[in-house]
Amino acid sequence: MRIAVEGCMHGDLDTVYRTLQYAEKKHGFKIDLLLCCGDFQAVRNEEDLESVNVPRKYRSMNSFWKYYSGEELAPYPTIFIGGNHEASNYLWELYYGGWAAPNIYFLGFAGVVKFGNIRIGGLSGIYNSRNYYLGHHERPPYNESTIRSVYHVREYDVQKLMQVEEPIDIFLSHDWPLGITDYGKWEELVRRKPYFKKEIQERTLGSAAAAQLLEKLKPPYWFSAHLHCKFAALVQHGEGGPLTKFLALDKCLPGRPFLQILELESEPGPYEIQYDEEWLAITRRTVDLLKEECHQWVGSRLQERGAKPFEFVQTVPCYNPSQSGSSGSFSGYPRNPQTESFLQFLELPYLLDNMSEPKDLSYSPASLLQSDILPSCWPCLRDCCRNCLPLSPMEVFLQVAALKTGSKLGSFDDNSEAIPIDDVDELEELAEEVDDEET
Repeated sequence: MRIAVEGCMHGDLDTVYRTLQYAEKKHGFKIDLLLCCGDFQAVRNEEDLESVNVPRKYRSMNSFWKYYSGEELAPYPTIFIGGNHEASNYLWELYYGGWAAPNIYFLGFAGVVKFGNIRIGGLSGIYNSRNYYLGHHERPPYNESTIRSVYHVREYDVQKLMQVEEPIDIFLSHDWPLGITDYGKWEELVRRKPYFKKEIQERTLGSAAAAQLLEKLKPPYWFSAHLHCKFAALVQHGEGGPLTKFLALDKCLPGRPFLQILELESEPGPYEIQYDEEWLAITRRTVDLLKEECHQWVGSRLQERGAKPFEFVQTVPCYNPSQSGSSGSFSGYPRNPQTESFLQFLELPYLLDNMSEPKDLSYSPASLLQSDILPSCWPCLRDCCRNCLPLSPMEVFLQVAALKTGSKLGSFDDNSEAIPIDDVDELEELAEEVDDEET
């Protein structure tokens, strides 16, 4: 199986697909799958641009809309995660993952899928300590604050991935795992990107959450993007332990290293994207069920229905380049039928359109155990908790489970080390503008 991996897409699907087709023709091989490490920019229409956190002068429709409308069909099955420059309103519709367009699959805010017998996991967004312990409170339409926080990684999603026990073959994150530069030629990186030196020395370059997942999952391959440069590292997990080959890739621009092709041993094709049984069991586990019971329940459901994801459905009008201004009638932010079907399949409630604001987080998980909230609704922890707590039911479950088992999931106090590089894109754009003025 040949898998192509791309760094930051920035909505330029046409160029990436043409480049892969050229490589196939030149080298005489077939690519089976494309993976993208974020900043995919699945912008369907001009309304979606309002949810992309980039300066207005840089907002552009690019080419995803053609694949969403059906004008173009992705020539390769494509799996992507989210970064920090996304149509966040659309990705929120597909929080659990799903088809963003025919043959283009969003892995969700956190997720695991299978492609043939290869397991692919991923974590969307970038790390920011200020929001890490909050729930997903942001809802479209976003204001100046929430448009900058909706893509921040949350502990809830990380802890779901921390429950994965079966081996992951490939893992994707947008920002790099914290400390990954220790395992590669960081001096060479600093020569190319001198403003990284301070963060590397202070050990603030990268994501603490991704580093935690790297230590737990130990996948053979880990790919990232975000910092717009190529960087390789080899992580040895303990003496004689497994190896992780890490590679960060650039953004899609001429002459930049934004693509990598790897070949993996796999079962014979044809291949297709399928749900992963263990991941569905983790997603469903919102009450204190035994892992084996939940896993068996999901397994039987998949055996009855099949593991192919629910079909793609358009939910808003698509961009029409022949019309200026609005793309047509727009009636707010609809539920995505894929997500509704997915939750019905797992017998879970739909909570994604609950408008809320962050509440006071001054209490700790320990106080929840002593309060009057949990005894009244435990062990259900479903709809009723939304009116009591700033967390989703699963987030409460994880915090309480951590106290029961002694696991370190963190607290609501924001004592974690801040990651100062929140948006390298803007730094580079500023530098490019300065260069233009000087020349």
